[in-house]
Amino acid sequence: MHVLMFGWEFPPYISGGLGTACYGLVSGLGANGVDITMIVPGKIENDERNRRRIVNAGSVDVDTYSDQYWKQMTRLKYIKVDSGLVPYTSPGGADILSTSIKQHSSGIGQATRFEFSGTYGRNLMQEVRNYALVGASVGSKLNFDVIHAHDWLTFPAGIEASIISGKPLIVHVHATEFDRSGEHINHDVFEIEKRGLEKADRVVAVSAYTKQMLIDHYGIESTKISIVHNAAMPLRDGTAPLQSQKKHDLKVVTYLGRITYQKGPEYFIDAAKKVSDEIPDAHFVMAGNGDTLLPMIERVARMRISSRFHFTGFLRSPETERLFGMSDVYVMPSVSEPFGIAPLEAAIMGVPVIISKQSGVSEILRNAIKVDYWDINALADSIISILRHKSLSDTCASNTSEDLRQITWEKAGLKVREIYNSVVKSKTL
Repeated sequence: MHVLMFGWEFPPYISGGLGTACYGLVSGLGANGVDITMIVPGKIENDERNRRRIVNAGSVDVDTYSDQYWKQMTRLKYIKVDSGLVPYTSPGGADILSTSIKQHSSGIGQATRFEFSGTYGRNLMQEVRNYALVGASVGSKLNFDVIHAHDWLTFPAGIEASIISGKPLIVHVHATEFDRSGEHINHDVFEIEKRGLEKADRVVAVSAYTKQMLIDHYGIESTKISIVHNAAMPLRDGTAPLQSQKKHDLKVVTYLGRITYQKGPEYFIDAAKKVSDEIPDAHFVMAGNGDTLLPMIERVARMRISSRFHFTGFLRSPETERLFGMSDVYVMPSVSEPFGIAPLEAAIMGVPVIISKQSGVSEILRNAIKVDYWDINALADSIISILRHKSLSDTCASNTSEDLRQITWEKAGLKVREIYNSVVKSKTL
């Protein structure tokens, strides 16, 4: 089985939740004998390893131009990207440059290459459109059995590759526009998502929570959607659990994730205020970046807890492991969380976790403490109980470690391989 995969992130480049999930799934698929060629729109060196080939989209010759093709590609409109669409940049959002769709029309009949930043910056939608052109080009040249596209940014590329190759398309939903933006969705992005979901031969959702979102908001048939939960990679270099790493007596409560509406950072801060009133020596860490970072800093200042509240900015894997090694409890108060890998990463480090009931990861971390994201009192009480009672902390860590034994990328890869086999078989009937 050979898969043509499209992903917007892949470590070590922008290894946020999406990149971490793609890396884990590629590893799990490789363990199950699946060969993958993954196209990434970043400044990454082409990487060939066992059963995987990571290709920089900027190294692909695009020579599929024709008048008909340009007409077809004009459906990718240039839109204003609201801050909720920009997961890993600093505050302020991003505006898309209104470059003409025909800016490369002089290249008709000639091969060309596009430059990609692979980020979520000002030219995001132009890069999505150029990435779709790359999708069509590799779809016409490579030999593969199935196409797999991760999240809306890659759906147009997956569709173009499927149209030109005739191969089945699987789209993988890690988050929806409703998760990112709540009621104030960007309708243009919604339409890209909806078209990808409708064109796909099969949809993979990262949780039952997400599957229901796709049914309710996008009208996708339940039978078309398969649930494959994410997992977490084992610790590198045999890193020891929390109990043997922590070398200080401070009580540390950690939030790690994007600082944006979806993740509920304000609920963490409000709970932190209540906890600090009860445990004056508690410290709070908010690790991440996002469009609500500055309002959250102001919120902390207004509550007069700045001396015990620490903002770290975006952290990569080695740094997050060090942070978890210093933490007494990890909190994820997400308003709408399709999955949430960070709680798994915290649990692997032996850190007790508190997660919102409105999250996909709550479906598999059965022994984690779960609260409604809006219930500040319950969140604060849970944090206080873990900080004050070592027996409760140890029990939470032990129970979630048992959950983790059943959650591996190899098992997720096996499920996805079975989906590949199913759609390829259906396509050939």
